[in-house]
Amino acid sequence: MYLQYTVDAIGTGALYAIMTLGLALVFSVMGLMNFAYGQLVMIGGFSMILLRQTPTWVLVLGTIIVVVIFSLLMERLAFRPVRTATAMTMLITSFALSELLQQAARIAFGANPKPLEQFELLSTQFEVGSIFISLQTLTVIVTTLVVLVGLAVLLRKTNIGIQLRASTEDVGMASLVGIRPNRVIATAFVISGILAAIVAMLFFSSRTNVSWSSGQSVVLIAFVGAVIGGLGSLSGAALGGFLMGFAYTMLNALLPIDLRVFADAFLYTLVIVVLLVRPSGLIAAKGVRV
Repeated sequence: MYLQYTVDAIGTGALYAIMTLGLALVFSVMGLMNFAYGQLVMIGGFSMILLRQTPTWVLVLGTIIVVVIFSLLMERLAFRPVRTATAMTMLITSFALSELLQQAARIAFGANPKPLEQFELLSTQFEVGSIFISLQTLTVIVTTLVVLVGLAVLLRKTNIGIQLRASTEDVGMASLVGIRPNRVIATAFVISGILAAIVAMLFFSSRTNVSWSSGQSVVLIAFVGAVIGGLGSLSGAALGGFLMGFAYTMLNALLPIDLRVFADAFLYTLVIVVLLVRPSGLIAAKGVRV
């Protein structure tokens, strides 16, 4: 029984880890906590509804393209004009953009949640000893591992990855050696958009509907995971997100039935304890660290 709970918790933790990475990457590059990130996930969910009757590869590619376009528009139209302003100005901009996107989705799709057909294949279960593992859980875990390895290779082995890391260390010096900040930051938003699209497909594939407010829970998870993991550290963000998901699943599984309704309260109490012990997060760092 406990082994089954652990497997389920690992699957949830892996999903939360990817959620956190997209938010943490943009923060690492430009010091922006983009609270409109959750709305990119919401946009991905509505894209899935619109593309549900197409072949799977079209749905996947189309969702990624749509979310990346919106992510780039965010950077170009909302954040680039205020990039030299104070951190508070950028933060308020992200809140305003988040609210704008939510209300736009509410107008476009209505206030009521829109049904999303289940992906029957993902509900397939495999029995390994006394453990049941769904294809959904396996997909989440494998995707998370691929994303983590892919980001590590991108940031350490590619030219644009090196530019990303250099820009976070010293933007002025990076500019002097020919690195273009606009290109680097736009790249960060592209990667963040790809991660948001992946989160949307994994997150909504196990749910029955999408609503204009669907992104709120995602951005809260991503924000808290990034903070407890360590702002500026991608590995820390992934660890923080994973621990959030793992702890939440285990609390729901192990708490007495009468107390399960308070699982969120217990989870965020644990978050407070972690921050009291490690105020800078589990893996504090400056700049992009993997």
